[in-house]
Amino acid sequence: MRKAIEGGTMYSCIFWGPPGVGKTTLAQIISHTLHTPFFQLSAINAGVKDVREAIEKAKKTKFLGSGGSAILFIDEIHRFNKSQQDALLGAVEQGVITLIGATTENPSFEVNAALLSRCEVFVLQPLQLDDLKQLVKQACSKDSLLQSKEIQIKAWDALVKISGGDGRKLLNALEIIIHFDGGQRITIDNSLVEEAVQQRLAHFDKNGEQHYDIISAFIKSIRGSDPNATVYYLARMIAGGEDPKFIARRLIIAASEDIGNANPNALLLANQCFSAVANVGYPECRIILSQTAIYLATSPKSNSAYLAINQAQSLVEKTGDLPIPLSLRNAPTQLMKDLNYGKGYPYAHDYPNNFATHEFLPEKIANQVLYTPGENALENKSRDRLRALWKDKYGY
Repeated sequence: MRKAIEGGTMYSCIFWGPPGVGKTTLAQIISHTLHTPFFQLSAINAGVKDVREAIEKAKKTKFLGSGGSAILFIDEIHRFNKSQQDALLGAVEQGVITLIGATTENPSFEVNAALLSRCEVFVLQPLQLDDLKQLVKQACSKDSLLQSKEIQIKAWDALVKISGGDGRKLLNALEIIIHFDGGQRITIDNSLVEEAVQQRLAHFDKNGEQHYDIISAFIKSIRGSDPNATVYYLARMIAGGEDPKFIARRLIIAASEDIGNANPNALLLANQCFSAVANVGYPECRIILSQTAIYLATSPKSNSAYLAINQAQSLVEKTGDLPIPLSLRNAPTQLMKDLNYGKGYPYAHDYPNNFATHEFLPEKIANQVLYTPGENALENKSRDRLRALWKDKYGY
């Protein structure tokens, strides 16, 4: 990349790395060095119309002889849906724009193959301790507020932990500490950082502890049948820039784990939600997420399927690979038939009500109960049917 820039050119590329490592800054440096026009969009709130308008502006700058192709920088490019990404292809191929996309997500999964094949991918790593120290040093020498203070940093552990390699978060923390202390001479140690910063960085961090706390509160609100808290935590995640597909995936899990057979339509709706979110993207997909989340929150609840698979896995772990009953084994050869594979298996459809009493579990764990229907309208019907079929075998 350095050789290309020194040669006066730049090619389309994707910067893939965590937040606050300088993806946007690097794109601006490239534009400044090459003296090319720079257009910037955020995929969170831009649509196809915005992309086309930026491309038209880039065409005009090229026509006016501004030098190389204008740089179109798209932040959070993974949030663009397929049609939005496709709108970039022609301009990239024709050299109308040099595309620089920034993403925190793996571009192999989040960027269309056609667009990705036309871009070089550069992986940016989290800032290390030396990088963070240099960043603070530069800030203290250039920022008017910091220049007016005598700042000494005695311990870096808490600052590094809070920043998580994110330079922007580090500078935010530094500013909070300066205002919190208020003195002329400020000695920064771990206790001051924890006291001043940890309670004040209330913004959503999609890679840190807040990320897990908010998604946990979101799921527990759905499980607790509280649609108001559900949409509140959904709004918190949207405001913080959470990947909508991550939210949609968690809705699919909740639909099965917490609702299950009390309302099987919940899983169908959650799956459709994921497809719709992937196709639409922000900002409109917030409505789809809201609709689905509210539906799940107000739905009857059952975790019987979740408990059943947990018990089944625990049983498998305890008992290992038990022999499959001969009656249930496949018998594609004569030898297997001679060994009684498949012998004695009652074909259910040959019996009244398409049911024949038979032991399907291995002999060692015969009559084991793993599934117990939940207490809700649909599973009560299932319980009645199982009781009628199996009598007292499983205690239904």
